[in-house]
Amino acid sequence: MASSPARRRRVVTLLALAASLALAAPAVDARPGGGGGMGSRGSKTFSAPPSTATSPGAMGPIQRSQTSPSPGFNNPGMAAQSQGRRFGGGFLGGMLGAGLIGALLGAGLSGGLGGIGSFIGLIFQIGLIALLVMFVVRFFRRRQEGNQPAMAGNAPHARSGLPPQGGMPGGVNAGMNGGMNAGMNPMGGSYSGGARPQPVQVQPEDFQAFERSLNEIQGAYGREDVAALRRLATPEMVGYFEEDLRANAARGVVNRISDVKLLQGDLSEAWREGPVEFATVAMRFSLRDEVFERSTNRHVENGPQEAKEFWTFVREPGGPWRLSAIQQGR
Repeated sequence: MASSPARRRRVVTLLALAASLALAAPAVDARPGGGGGMGSRGSKTFSAPPSTATSPGAMGPIQRSQTSPSPGFNNPGMAAQSQGRRFGGGFLGGMLGAGLIGALLGAGLSGGLGGIGSFIGLIFQIGLIALLVMFVVRFFRRRQEGNQPAMAGNAPHARSGLPPQGGMPGGVNAGMNGGMNAGMNPMGGSYSGGARPQPVQVQPEDFQAFERSLNEIQGAYGREDVAALRRLATPEMVGYFEEDLRANAARGVVNRISDVKLLQGDLSEAWREGPVEFATVAMRFSLRDEVFERSTNRHVENGPQEAKEFWTFVREPGGPWRLSAIQQGR
């Protein structure tokens, strides 16, 4: 029996709604690092950096990192990540147990929910498809994740740079050994990870470099300028940026970022491991974070217009500071 025109219109509308939900779900906090923590902080990768006046609350974990904790290392971020890999939690599992999976296999909803009309069944089938798509996209998008840090000065950060503030925390990550992972150099190559991290003095010109990096990295990401990102960040971070840009391209959208302005920043910690120096700074900044459809340039959504993040920079002898990790602040 042929479907009526009214019913066909309803089907088309519901399918369009399901598709839009599936596409919109992963777009939250589209700016670089906005979706979670990423990168490496040497032997401190899985140690939370000290909070600061700019970001006094708890930090989010690093969720994507090429550095691995040593066996038995207790890292809440990694534990949460492994739990997240159990595809389909209680909500989805409960729905599948109620028989909704039968809708995808052609059995309809009557086997699990018992005699619901065909139109209501169609709505549930479309909703389930959209939900499954969202879960799959989120699962693959977040399957590699971890910890978080902070940037420079106590009062609002002037463009002339902030004086270093606070001392170096004395603790070292006791769970990290001097093996391959502890000795990983985010810049590429390796250094001796067995040496105890030593405090480093951060100068006003360093804070100016951090602020420039904030503006240049956000701008390069918005332009999808991978060559500029390779100059400003470590190979590991560039890999994550490229992964996120490819995800945007697959969705047919582009994330444009402009008007980035540092509002406040201060130093969380700075240290040396072998010849390599690290600095983690907390930054509160404003920006225009917008998503557009590539083919039509239609405005799709706005992201947060103010952010609070911890950025970690790394520097080899004689080289510039380069971004090696981003974590979300509170």
